[in-house]
Amino acid sequence: MGHSLGASGGRIIGHAAHELRPVVVADLRSQPLATHRVVADGTSEDVAQRRRVLAGAVDEALVLAGRTRDEVGALCVGVPAPVDAAGRSPRHPEGFWDLMNPDLMSLFDWAVLRRVDNDASLAAVAEGAAGAAAGRRDYIALLAGDRLGAGVVIDGRLLRGAHGGVGEMIAFDHVEGVGSAHGLGQIAAQWAVEAVAAGEVDPASPLALAPEIDGRVVLELAAAGDPDARGITARVSRVLARIVSVLGSIFDPSLVVVSGAVSAGVDEVADAARRSLPTDLHLPAPELVVSTLGADVVVIGAVAAAADLARECLLERWSA
Repeated sequence: MGHSLGASGGRIIGHAAHELRPVVVADLRSQPLATHRVVADGTSEDVAQRRRVLAGAVDEALVLAGRTRDEVGALCVGVPAPVDAAGRSPRHPEGFWDLMNPDLMSLFDWAVLRRVDNDASLAAVAEGAAGAAAGRRDYIALLAGDRLGAGVVIDGRLLRGAHGGVGEMIAFDHVEGVGSAHGLGQIAAQWAVEAVAAGEVDPASPLALAPEIDGRVVLELAAAGDPDARGITARVSRVLARIVSVLGSIFDPSLVVVSGAVSAGVDEVADAARRSLPTDLHLPAPELVVSTLGADVVVIGAVAAAADLARECLLERWSA
């Protein structure tokens, strides 16, 4: 489902989804008070079950922190779906967004203040609050997990759009040189599997002998100098360069940050992508860096968003 958090009288809750969902309870300084991680069935299409699991995970995190729902001042949930200003996601042709955001605003209606947001947007919040974009007003967080997503901050404001669709990457299915919205790790794994199956990889190489090929394996072998893996990552770097150049041309950011779990092994890809950025787009190419916030970047952003929401609105709401 996604990622979440909240704050209360100085307490904040944070939660993230997919198979492993970290829920963080934190204070108004975003200092964690408790963390609860839940393994969930990412393939389940049972909306009621998804809502029960998420609600239970938040309640369990509160118990671990020694807090109650009444003490929660703000809560933020992040989901892999576009989200509008009211916390709603549009209909998806295959129903995916409905599963990821099954009316989570109503699920947490017990929270005084609550926010549901796109996971890449919360990654952008995290990068601005505690990451590579601190102090920047024009930047993009490129969340490069299984699917690509972008959190876009321009003139110091997080962009959303009418349906929460700013930063949705499905358009890259139609961009020459990219061809899909798959994440960098997934692209690397797909190309590596195809190369092994086609006999294009030395049968004695570490890549061919790997018991299972995923993005992490390809990136780590490339970093260790394996020539077959490096050939794959060179192709991935050209895709990343094309993505960054298109985003740079559309939004004119000064910085693009590659964020998420895959970022831990993507340094060489980013280095090669910097050298491949086109020079014929008239605008200066954005700086390209790799995040240091790791796999929990969305949770970090959710905690920061809840803390901001609490500080901005809590005293006014309690006075009312």
